[in-house]
Amino acid sequence: MLLIKKVSDFLIFETESVLHALQKINRNKKRLLFVVDEAGSLCGAFSDGDFRRWIVEGDGVDLEQPVSSVANKSAICLPEDSERSEIILAFGDGVDVIPLVDKLGRVTCIAARDGEGFIINGVAVSETAPAYIIAEIGNNHQGDIVLAKRLVDLAIASGADCVKFQMRNMDILYQSGAKKSENEDLGAQYTKDLLNKFQLSNEELLEVFDYVKCCGSTPLCTPWDLSSLQVLEEYGMPAYKVASADFTNIELLDALIVTGKPLICSTGMSTEEEIVKTVAYLKKAAANFVLLHCNSTYPTPFKDVNLAYLKSLKKIAGGMIGYSGHERGWEVPVASIPLGAKVIEKHFTIDKSMEGNDHKVSLLPEEFKAMVQAIRNVEESMGVAGKRLITQGEMINREVLAKSIHARTDIAVGEKITRDKLVIRNPGQGLQPLYIDKLVGRVAQRSYSAGDMFYDSDLSADKVVARDYSFSRPFGIPVRYHDYAELSRMSNLDFVEFHLSYQDMELELSSFFKEKQSIGFAVHSPELFAGDHLLNLCATDEGYRARSIVELNRVCDIARKLKNYFPSTGLPVVVVNAGGFSESGFLPVSLRQEMYDLVASSLSEINALGIQLAIQTMPPFPWHFGGQSYHNIFVDADEIVAFCKKTGVTVCYDVSHSMMACNYYGWELSEFSRKVLPYTSHLHIVDASGIDGEGVQIGKGDVNFSVLAADLNKFAGRVQFIPEVWQGHKNKGEGFWAGLEFLERYLG
Repeated sequence: MLLIKKVSDFLIFETESVLHALQKINRNKKRLLFVVDEAGSLCGAFSDGDFRRWIVEGDGVDLEQPVSSVANKSAICLPEDSERSEIILAFGDGVDVIPLVDKLGRVTCIAARDGEGFIINGVAVSETAPAYIIAEIGNNHQGDIVLAKRLVDLAIASGADCVKFQMRNMDILYQSGAKKSENEDLGAQYTKDLLNKFQLSNEELLEVFDYVKCCGSTPLCTPWDLSSLQVLEEYGMPAYKVASADFTNIELLDALIVTGKPLICSTGMSTEEEIVKTVAYLKKAAANFVLLHCNSTYPTPFKDVNLAYLKSLKKIAGGMIGYSGHERGWEVPVASIPLGAKVIEKHFTIDKSMEGNDHKVSLLPEEFKAMVQAIRNVEESMGVAGKRLITQGEMINREVLAKSIHARTDIAVGEKITRDKLVIRNPGQGLQPLYIDKLVGRVAQRSYSAGDMFYDSDLSADKVVARDYSFSRPFGIPVRYHDYAELSRMSNLDFVEFHLSYQDMELELSSFFKEKQSIGFAVHSPELFAGDHLLNLCATDEGYRARSIVELNRVCDIARKLKNYFPSTGLPVVVVNAGGFSESGFLPVSLRQEMYDLVASSLSEINALGIQLAIQTMPPFPWHFGGQSYHNIFVDADEIVAFCKKTGVTVCYDVSHSMMACNYYGWELSEFSRKVLPYTSHLHIVDASGIDGEGVQIGKGDVNFSVLAADLNKFAGRVQFIPEVWQGHKNKGEGFWAGLEFLERYLG
């Protein structure tokens, strides 16, 4: 069970519209909202099922109706002080999310049947969340509160999710109290001597905890005795770490369970039988816990780490597991991630030569930071099990590097396709050679010239055929000079958007246009220019930026020349990717603002006479010919609006790009649209999948086109658009026609 304290994502006011509820539910993984009144008291629930029931049973669909008219008024809820066991029993068929309410009926928490998991100070610790990384300072502060705070700063800067300490009452823990005793063995004497020397007082520890909070992080602590636990409870510790030495200490466990806080339990020094018994004890008490595999040797020899035991530990736990390491280095915690570790604990120091056992098994700040980054890299690379899908980057390279089936000779409609009429060669933009046997023996449903590629649709009876379309705004498709004539006469297009390559810029327009054209046009500037020059109007290298300005001026010159052949276009749009990418990570806000200023400065040097520049909205991870990078500007809606207001420049709203940005940052696409559309002069309407699945066929990705259409009609009434489907030009624009077929239902 997962307890979610951030309830705002699950709540909607009863007076808000059904449309707003649908928009909000789209970003809610539970596909469920709880309806509350102005005081925050629960009134009902709204789900996909409730919406479908309303449509089927209702006389008409009015999305502006209040959501209270659609909501299920008999939503299940429980008091906020319900025992964990009570909540678990309340889950049933179709009930996976339960709101917990206070005495006034206000929703204060959400209980979700998500498998094992919990929240620590707003951060989820669950099977689906990134690993929770603990910097264990313990007593590495050497009893110096100044050093303790310095370690806190360094741990947070190194990427730790929380900073952990230890609290113990020496008089209670040891038979002889805090005093020295000649009767203790050497190991106990040594440990006790270190603890006496390097303990911080309870008051000092609480001051350090406050400091952690002020730094924006989370303090955690291991209580070694009941007295310390009482101090920590009075302070308000959000969760507790159970030391390996106390994993079988039923007395302390009972007291910890009563707190109701999440328990992070190390299993070092315990036999498997003891682990099984303690887990059963914790489960019987409905405790919320995670087990950490641990070997309590300082340092642990690599041969004794036994990471493979994580699989057995997960079976015993029946829930989340993690790893607490005392070996040297940081490779082992990273290796535990693919084995299922969701909590990582590592000791943290600034000097491994300091007195005390923990220092030599601790990581220095730069090592801890490297470990965190490696863990995040491994997590990102894990993906999901199941069917292998081709990534966007692979698709790009497959188009260039792979081979496909081509016609060796001309093939007429009705002619039988035989093997001798086919040849396999680059590029890989058509039907893969694997399917050649399915092609051989078929009767050609269309004519092929020698060199033409075959496509998936050549194996299907269902074909999308271009026709005339009806839209409430100007529409067009992307074209190149060489396919303009053929594609433009296949439909009643209002305009075309010429996608230029840097080689196209050297071509003579008179070679393609012999007379005046009756439709309009727009131009999409190349991103890549000769010599691997990626257009970047905010490059800090003045020489590089100067060349980008020169190249964009050349594009504008071409747009003005095209106007001679397309006189019906009043102010042709030139779509530009302004640059602003980085190779190793996203840049801070201050540097992004400098980038916007540089773009504005560059645009002041562009001759935009007779044209309208439209800077394209960008995704977080754009694909360039050199691979994927990080994009910093024209991604955030508020920043885009601020730039447009300041400069008067408009944007090309690329729905695919911005959907990926919304997916990555957790934004709502409709809210993004409402902000950006008033400053939009051109639209690329296309779908997206995830955070980097660009140009997906319309209707096959994450975009809710019902909501998008409503926003477009309200905030961008007559703005022109193209369906910028990736590789939509194949097979005589088949992808574009399919996209327009879909969009006509929404924008017609």
